[in-house]
Amino acid sequence: MPELTKEAEEATPVGDGEPILEVRGLVKHFPLTRGILFKRQIGAVKAVDGVDFSLAQGETLGIVGESGCGKSTVAKLLVNLEQPTAGEILYKGEDVTRLSGRALKAVRRNIQMVFQDPYTSLNPRMTVGDIIGEPYEIHPEVAPKGDRRRRVQDLLDVVGLNPEYINRYPHQFSGGQRQRIGIARGLALNPEIIVADEPVSALDVSVQAQVINLLEKLQSEFNLSYIFIAHDLSIVRHISDRVGVMYLGRIVEIGTDEEIYDHPTHPYTQALLSAVPVPDPAARDHRERIILYGDVPSPANIPSGCRFRTRCWKAQDRCALEVPLLAVPAEFRLTEGPAAHPSACHFAEEKQVVPPEEKPKPQPKPKPQAAPDAPPDAPPGDEEQDAT
Repeated sequence: MPELTKEAEEATPVGDGEPILEVRGLVKHFPLTRGILFKRQIGAVKAVDGVDFSLAQGETLGIVGESGCGKSTVAKLLVNLEQPTAGEILYKGEDVTRLSGRALKAVRRNIQMVFQDPYTSLNPRMTVGDIIGEPYEIHPEVAPKGDRRRRVQDLLDVVGLNPEYINRYPHQFSGGQRQRIGIARGLALNPEIIVADEPVSALDVSVQAQVINLLEKLQSEFNLSYIFIAHDLSIVRHISDRVGVMYLGRIVEIGTDEEIYDHPTHPYTQALLSAVPVPDPAARDHRERIILYGDVPSPANIPSGCRFRTRCWKAQDRCALEVPLLAVPAEFRLTEGPAAHPSACHFAEEKQVVPPEEKPKPQPKPKPQAAPDAPPDAPPGDEEQDAT
């Protein structure tokens, strides 16, 4: 089975200066209506309810959380597949939510998406060449007609597929190969940002490693910025520079991978990390397992104050009255340690849940052994010849 590598991640610096993408107060409410002829709104499903984050050039931001927390809705909002109820999505300082026509089309060219299911995201009636080349039909200025076939074959080669497969159909490929086709389609227009919505969740472990390594390689070659959404916390840690944890439509904690995994301060993050399988039996026996009781509240009826309080073991009266802000907790503001990162909790407390990653120790080089048939006083040259 191929191993996950860190080469591409180390080669890609996290961008400094102005972020390429900023999300401010992003909200998406789906209305609940009653009636057939005369519909009236009786409520709303608050899928995304005030999300803020930024993305730098060449950076990977991972987003994790339980099913139904709003991760995929955020992804659809970023690529304008859904219209936000409120908030701003700033691409290079320009609010994408207010654009239309040619201006929106130009922005969409630079923000592409890799979908979750490689089986349903590809049209079964189209060949691979038509699927990857379709963006050129929408944006003909990127590639002239006579050059599109060569461009498609080059993309197939970039993602590790045989360029001769250009006339095949999606059903003739495995799941991992289909996901590579989806990645090639996302790269066709030379985007700056790729939103990957759980791109490896439908694949087996060995193919997951291949796809993740491919994404890191492409990021290193093309200086891409990723929004990487996944359930697998270990994969998110491997590929991400920063990680945001979502719960019921909001980000409750955000920081670097070291800050989130080794120094979590929000109770929900700590509970998520305690559920991650640990391969080391000794470490597994000594770690604390945090079990959350009760069901996740409905996004149509979110609790007052802190939305995690109904399942939190630290909940107090204040939690029902005040909404905690996503900011560095007061007790950590005067410190410069890894615990000083934004966390939406009134009673944030640092707690190590997952054992810290250990770097492999260098193995000592084996000492050369004398050949068994060589005499004790044989010169080194004769010894090497006998061993050969």
